[in-house]
Amino acid sequence: MLEQLDDNTVEEIARIACGGEGYPVYRRGADLPKLLRQSGWQDVPDYHGDQRRAWLVEQLLSRRNEPSALDAVVCRLADNREYVARNEPLAAAEVAAKLNQILVFEGFEVAHHRGRPTVRPYRPEPETAPGEPGGSLHVAMTDLVSDPALAEVLQGRLDEARICDRNGAFASAIIMLGSLLEGVLLDAAMTRLPERERPAGRDLALQRLINLAHEHKWIQADVHGFADKLREYRNLVHPNAQIRKGHAPDRDTLNMCWPVINAALNDLAATSIAP
Repeated sequence: MLEQLDDNTVEEIARIACGGEGYPVYRRGADLPKLLRQSGWQDVPDYHGDQRRAWLVEQLLSRRNEPSALDAVVCRLADNREYVARNEPLAAAEVAAKLNQILVFEGFEVAHHRGRPTVRPYRPEPETAPGEPGGSLHVAMTDLVSDPALAEVLQGRLDEARICDRNGAFASAIIMLGSLLEGVLLDAAMTRLPERERPAGRDLALQRLINLAHEHKWIQADVHGFADKLREYRNLVHPNAQIRKGHAPDRDTLNMCWPVINAALNDLAATSIAP
């Protein structure tokens, strides 16, 4: 499907694969032949100390006309199995997002089907973000936090959750939503409470922040009850927690988490104190 990609697109794929310079996962030059072999390539030449990206670009261009050769590399880059040993649970989704930023110009995208990445023709996102049933988000992050830098980080968490959702990375999406919830609740506590009442130490834990927000009526009772479930699933960032729970998050799990985060953000905005 990816035969005859533009040279610049091939170079960007190589840049993402090599990593560093703001890209999610760094690979040494010696790691690049293994990446190609793990992608199913045969007769991959050894790496002999060339410039990493130049070497990989040369390999990709040499097989650009072979059916599925570049598809296989792109899919491997977005495959969760590529990052198991690295203990980077969000890497596959982050890499897929980077790949999609460039593949869209070729009319393609990486998506996940039953946990495995695949290349398909680009499908524009619907106007309503996927996986947000049971309520809509009515506020911008800047309505919730006054610090522009923090607002940008939290908006990034929300955007990454949507990317993970769209690509079938359900656990990663829930982890992002839990991180977002923790961030907005902590900011509320630090900006709305007198200094002597602000949380510290163990009170910074998400469960305590949820209770604190409910005690001060920043969130309603329904959000308070369901947010604790989101917290439980957020803790699956620890692999052993998932083993103990005996359940891997799926589409239904994530669909129950979206209304919680939407309602929490709406409640926090509604109860914010104007400057």
